[in-house]
Amino acid sequence: MLAIKRWSSDLFNLLFPNLCNACGIPLYHNENLICTKCLYNLPYTDYHLYNENRVAKQFWGRVPLNAAMAMLYFRKGSKAQNLIHALKYNAKTEVGTVMGTLIGDRLKANQLYADIDLIVPVPLHAKKLRSRGYNQSTFIAQGISAALNVSVCENALIRNVATESQTKKSRYNRYENMLSVFTTKDSTLFLNKHILLVDDVITTGATLEACASLMLSHGAAKVSVAAIAFAE
Repeated sequence: MLAIKRWSSDLFNLLFPNLCNACGIPLYHNENLICTKCLYNLPYTDYHLYNENRVAKQFWGRVPLNAAMAMLYFRKGSKAQNLIHALKYNAKTEVGTVMGTLIGDRLKANQLYADIDLIVPVPLHAKKLRSRGYNQSTFIAQGISAALNVSVCENALIRNVATESQTKKSRYNRYENMLSVFTTKDSTLFLNKHILLVDDVITTGATLEACASLMLSHGAAKVSVAAIAFAE
């Protein structure tokens, strides 16, 4: 009976292969979502080990973050891009959870992240949330939560405006474009807390800057940032 089940499973996998979300090759029986080779060879930054890393420096003079990191380098055509694409556009929400767990495990190695009180995913505008059906950053936050045993508050921030792409704007115009984009229904959520702000990819940093500034203005003791990837 066991042999028949295994044969049926092998036949199903042959007809409908379970593929790695990073490289696209078929997964083995003991692999899930990402093959073992990719897990070991993703473009890891190790920014969690260095407080003055490139992500943290991007926010210097803009918003006083406690710490900032991204786990992977994001390059076009890379495995990191494939994972982000699967998470955001192919409804592979489990990829976000797996990536979040890997991020959470890394944050344990740095004392700057040791006293996090609350994890807050960067929100989507309601229109985009309805269109996509989910907020990818929430699943990343849930993975981090599982690793750190810290609660997630999915609705701590509200995105009032669906902003356009920031990549071709100057720093001042990016900042100006993000003013009043975010708000909160309950500012006491942040009071005297160390908040970990979570996103999928850090590009200009304008969105994270606006979110962090809002939380700090409402009494957050510290704000740290974590993301899957950093676009160089």
